[in-house]
Amino acid sequence: MTPLTALTARLGGLREAVRTQLWPLPALGVLLAVGLGVALPRLDARLDDDLPSVVTAYLFGGGPGAARTVLDAIASSLITVTSLTFSLTVVTLQLASSQFSPRLLRTFMRDRFVHVTLALFLATFTFALTALRTVRSPEEGAVFVPQLSVTLAFLLTLASVVGLVLFLAHLATEIRVETMLRNVHSDASATLGRVLGSPTTGGSEDSQDQWVQPTGASLSVTARSSGFLVRVDEQAVLAAAVHAEVVVVLERTPGSWLVAGTPVADAWPCAGTSSGPARSSRPDDDEKLANRLADALSTGPERTSEQDIGYGLRQLADVTAKALSPGTNDPTTAVHTLGHTSALLCEMTAYDLRPHLLRDEQGRVRVVVRRPSFVDLLDLAVTQPRRYGAGDPFVVARLFALLQEVAWSAREPEQRTAVREQLARLRATTDGQDFDASEQGQLALLAEQVDYALGGRWETAGGL
Repeated sequence: MTPLTALTARLGGLREAVRTQLWPLPALGVLLAVGLGVALPRLDARLDDDLPSVVTAYLFGGGPGAARTVLDAIASSLITVTSLTFSLTVVTLQLASSQFSPRLLRTFMRDRFVHVTLALFLATFTFALTALRTVRSPEEGAVFVPQLSVTLAFLLTLASVVGLVLFLAHLATEIRVETMLRNVHSDASATLGRVLGSPTTGGSEDSQDQWVQPTGASLSVTARSSGFLVRVDEQAVLAAAVHAEVVVVLERTPGSWLVAGTPVADAWPCAGTSSGPARSSRPDDDEKLANRLADALSTGPERTSEQDIGYGLRQLADVTAKALSPGTNDPTTAVHTLGHTSALLCEMTAYDLRPHLLRDEQGRVRVVVRRPSFVDLLDLAVTQPRRYGAGDPFVVARLFALLQEVAWSAREPEQRTAVREQLARLRATTDGQDFDASEQGQLALLAEQVDYALGGRWETAGGL
């Protein structure tokens, strides 16, 4: 990873943090509106009567009283509309949290349409209020009506009315479960490409077989603070390893929960690898190395999709579990969610999930970044739906179909082994349920189809 790539990664982390907050874009809109509300009336005063008639014909033509009435109406109405918009947004967030999963809130908070709408409303309100202070009537001295400002406030109001209509339509679409699942799927796919690179080459050109873990005593690097591991600055880890002449193995992956004081990485002297000088270990050097490695690991109070390739599966599994809970009892949503889960798992089969190896300028391995294995990802996606949906034949049938689809897409022996293990567990779960003979027979056929897919043959015999 080059310094430019590292800078891009840091900027990406900052962009992710800003995108998941409701206030940055509206706050920027308010600041721009204040600046425009101060500058545009001055331009009005400077131009005065110099504007051609073809332009003034389309500008506001009323007096000071009419200008004040228009601007006051715009300001008072827009603040009401903004309050309504915030209320609807909060209600949507509450619905997503209680009905589907708290993990979906971050997806809603990233909705750029909501950010732009709120920014437009607040900017229109602020601009009208700022321009209102510049209107002068005869009793206050020289008469001044900022024609350009009042006209712009009117146009912004029209845009706000259109924005409100579009926002309501957008909100009605966003609260649909199909839209939420599509958004989660899209974000997860984008994370795969961003973290792992091309599906054909994976994120690393190195083979795991080219690296052998050093033996002997190692320095354990502990977490500085508790929280989810959000981001790993690989360039900073590599620089620290090269400077300290060690090989660093990051044992925890983004999305893992870290507890302050517990190990997150190990460092071995270069003498433990195939080449490299021996390193004399001193307490102060070890402390500097531990501090630099700790600085390269960013923790936060919640998981994010920045580098966490399993976060999308976690969100989908939560939605499935929530749909199958007795309080919700919506197996159709669970079945639809498992469809997105299957598609995402099939995408993952095309990526290289082996540890990512970072090398120094001499080509020696200096940093090993662990990644979630396909076994873990498949278990994350299937285990909870299998447990909570065991009594519903349609959910079980969709789980068999998921395994069939993943088996067909599997490219590595490890992936097929993971599917076989999950198939055996699903068969055992199915055998323990009180299904009738017809349902048991259909589920048995679906299980056989998974075996066929593992052997490279696709069979479709219908199902539930």
